[in-house]
Amino acid sequence: MESISVFEIIKVGIGPSSSHTMGPWNAASAFIRIIKRERSIAEVKEVFLEFFGSLAKTGIGHGTDIAGMLGLNGEDFKTINTSKIDEMVETIKREQILNLGGEKKIPFIYGHHLVLNMKESLDFHPNGMIFKAIFEDGTELVQDFYSVGGGFIASQEKNSIEKQCVRTLYPCHHGKDIVKYCEKLGFKKVSDLILINEESWRTQEETRAEALYIWQQIKECIYKGVNKEGILPGGLNVSRRAAGINRKLLGEDKIYKNKDEWFQMVVDAEENFTNINKWIACFALAVNEENAAFGRIITAPTNGASGVIPAVLMYSQAFTPFTSEDDIARFLLVAGEIGTLFKKNATISAAMGGCQAEVGVSSAMAAAGLTEILGGSIGQVLMAAEIAMEHHLGLTCDPIKGLVQIPCIERNTMGAMKAITAANIALESDPAKARVTLDEVIQTMWETALSMNDRFKETSEGGLAIAVNVPEC
Repeated sequence: MESISVFEIIKVGIGPSSSHTMGPWNAASAFIRIIKRERSIAEVKEVFLEFFGSLAKTGIGHGTDIAGMLGLNGEDFKTINTSKIDEMVETIKREQILNLGGEKKIPFIYGHHLVLNMKESLDFHPNGMIFKAIFEDGTELVQDFYSVGGGFIASQEKNSIEKQCVRTLYPCHHGKDIVKYCEKLGFKKVSDLILINEESWRTQEETRAEALYIWQQIKECIYKGVNKEGILPGGLNVSRRAAGINRKLLGEDKIYKNKDEWFQMVVDAEENFTNINKWIACFALAVNEENAAFGRIITAPTNGASGVIPAVLMYSQAFTPFTSEDDIARFLLVAGEIGTLFKKNATISAAMGGCQAEVGVSSAMAAAGLTEILGGSIGQVLMAAEIAMEHHLGLTCDPIKGLVQIPCIERNTMGAMKAITAANIALESDPAKARVTLDEVIQTMWETALSMNDRFKETSEGGLAIAVNVPEC
C-alpha cells in the first residue's frame, strides 16, 4: 500500500469543494500535462470535457464547471487571484475562447465543449469525468479521471495519477501500525514517528516549516472570514455570520490592523465556557464561509470539512497553554496521519461515503491532533480519533441546491466541538479498556458508506436537499 504524506491530506486549496472543485481542476491540469507528453499544445484543435454522476448533479453549485475551464486555461488554484475568478470565467464564456494551457487560444463553447451529463455515471467512481483533445490532423486523445476526495484524482488504469509511489521507513496503514512502531522505537508521542516518516518526502526542518506555513494560512483564512459581511454566492441567500460573532465577542469598539493584532485580541478576550464555545463556532464558520465564496482555504482533508481542524487548532492556540511552534507542528502531523488512515482504508469523499467521510474524518483528525499536544498517550490519541468518528457514523451528505453551504457550514462547527469533546474524554480514559478501536471504527465507516443510499452521497437527491424546496435562481 502506498504511503501518503500528511501534507497531501492537509494542504492549500480553493473553495468550495475539494472533490468537486479541486479534483476537476487537478484533472484538467493533468490532462494538459498528458497532451504535452504525448504531442503538444500547439497541435490541439479542440478540447471537450464531460462530467458525470455527482460531479454533474451538483457541479454548478460546487463550481465544477468553473474548475474545469480554469484548469484547462492553465490557471493554478494555489496562486490564482480568487477575486478575478468570476471575471475570467465570464470572459471565456463571452468570447468563446479558451487559452489552452495558457499557450494556445482555441474555440470553446460552454454547453458544447463542456457538458454536465446528469443522466449517466461512470462505473469506477461517482465523481467521473472524460477529457478529449482533437488534434489538427484529426486524431484524438481521450482520458478518464475520477475525483476520489480531498483533491486526489485517479483513472481506471492508475489509482493515483502522476504520483511517485513512496514507502516510508515505518509504514503506518492502520492504527495498530502506529502503536507497533512507537513501541518498537520507544516513542511516547505519535508525532515523533510521523516526523521520521515524513523524511521520505522532505527533511524534518522542511516538515516543520510546512506545518507553520499551513498554520499561517489558517490564521489568514479565519481572519478574512471574520472580517467579511454579506450574502454568500449561489442563490440560497445565506448570510455570513462569523463577522457578526467576532464583533460581539471582541466588542464593537475594538480596532485591529492585521491578523496578528486580531489574534492577540482573541487571546486577551474574556474566557468563559459560553464565549469559548462561540469562538470555536466563529472560527469554523469563518473558514467555511470563505470556502463557500471560492476563497483560498486549507483542505483538511476536504473543503467541505475545511473548518474543523482550523477551529480546533485555533482553539488550542488561543485558549490552552500549548501554543509553541512545536505544538502546532505536532498537532498537524498527527491530524494529517489520521487522515491518511481513513483515505487508505475507507474514503474521504462524500460522493462515496456521505458527510461522515468529510466532517467525520476531519473531526477524528482534529481530536487526535489536540490530544497529542494536550499530553495524551499514543493510545489516547487513537482513542480520541475513534470517539470522534464513532459519533459521526452514518452522517449523510445532502447539500441544498448542491452548494457547500446548508448544512455544510454549520456541520463544521459541530465537528469541531465533537473533536474537542472526544479529546477531553480520551484524556480522562484508559485506552486499554476501550471496546472499539480506531481501525474497527474506520472499517465500520467504510461498511456504512457502502450501505448508504446514493441519494445521500452528494447528489442533492435526498435528505435536506429535497426536503427544503428552493427555486432555481
